[in-house]
Amino acid sequence: MDPIALKAEFPILNQEINGHPLIYLDNAATSQKPRSVIEAVKRYYEWDNANVHRGVHTLGSRATDAYEGAREKAARFLNAAQAREIVFTRGTTTALNLVATGYARHMLKPGDEIVLTPAEHHSNLIPWQQAAKATGATLKYLPLQPDGTVSLADVENTVTANTKIVAIAYVSNVLGTVHPIAKIAEIAHKNGAIIVVDGAQSTPHLSVDVRALDVDFYAFSGHKMCGPTGIGALYGKAKLLEHMEPIEYGGEMIDFVDLYESSWKEIPWKFEGGTPIIAGAVGLGAAIDFLTGIGLDEIDRHEKKLAAYAMERLSAIEGISIYGPKTDRTGLVTFNLGDVHPHDVATVLDTEGIAIRAGHHCCQPLMRWLNVSATARASFYLYNTEQDVDRLADALVKTKEFFGYEPAR
Repeated sequence: MDPIALKAEFPILNQEINGHPLIYLDNAATSQKPRSVIEAVKRYYEWDNANVHRGVHTLGSRATDAYEGAREKAARFLNAAQAREIVFTRGTTTALNLVATGYARHMLKPGDEIVLTPAEHHSNLIPWQQAAKATGATLKYLPLQPDGTVSLADVENTVTANTKIVAIAYVSNVLGTVHPIAKIAEIAHKNGAIIVVDGAQSTPHLSVDVRALDVDFYAFSGHKMCGPTGIGALYGKAKLLEHMEPIEYGGEMIDFVDLYESSWKEIPWKFEGGTPIIAGAVGLGAAIDFLTGIGLDEIDRHEKKLAAYAMERLSAIEGISIYGPKTDRTGLVTFNLGDVHPHDVATVLDTEGIAIRAGHHCCQPLMRWLNVSATARASFYLYNTEQDVDRLADALVKTKEFFGYEPAR
């Protein structure tokens, strides 16, 4: 793949920020959108805009075909057994809340366990806290190794016959660690538990096969994988989705309504009440086409190469602390520059036209584990280059000079 040629496909990247060409390194927060995705959404609104599953007129039929066609693409993208195992949501957060509320709250009881890691994004932590409070279940946490990885021996020791749910991110949005999901799923299933995977940071970057991984639920967002904001999906094994309860009620998710009782449609539609995110689904389908055309394995190789180069360049800068494993990480580098607050680092980098993320990254327990209040994070995608990393490293040296950093004596 040619990242320079790909960069030309993203209109927003062709601009200057504060007099410098934009270097966008905040892809773990949201990715930019290629022209093909922008045009797909525009074309839908200009030619096909109508509600789905309702009208028999031409626009309604075309809108329905586009919406359900995007579901088929998402199913193929994840290698789901069937399209009805894909539920469209507003994103990863909504998808995880759907499982925690529609599944966990109806299945858990006092004495049951939910196993997590301290590195989870708040979206894969708070819903389980609430489910535990509502049901009397117990939260248990896998210990982290010094580099932030998870030991399979610890998984074996933590997951027990009382464990009903293991909830874990495939890839950490702070440390870049890639957890051995297939092996963790095997341990969970051996103990009679299900596994719920936060795929927000893995789906845009890795080739994901939910059947090979044998995950029970898998959530992801469109906006991190070149798609629009406000659209994502939950994959769930059909037998589990069929036993789940909807958490939103109203039009389009019903089969029959009487004055005192109602029944629901089949999956996935029983979870998609009201007018769905039609344009978002169309855009997500276009994003899947775009990424598939490049190849997820190619994207993964490119990003790992960039991450390794960034680790090398940033490690050479005195005063920088880098968090997470030294190898086997995805395309992001989280760091701090001495005692300079990450927000100040990000502000100075912005004057150089470089966009990074600073803060706790919706991972406050992990920040406490790292013994920091916040970090800076540079995250890469298919349109980033080694020259972007060089710009980042040079700007960090300037940042040191700006704040008068001096090494400890």
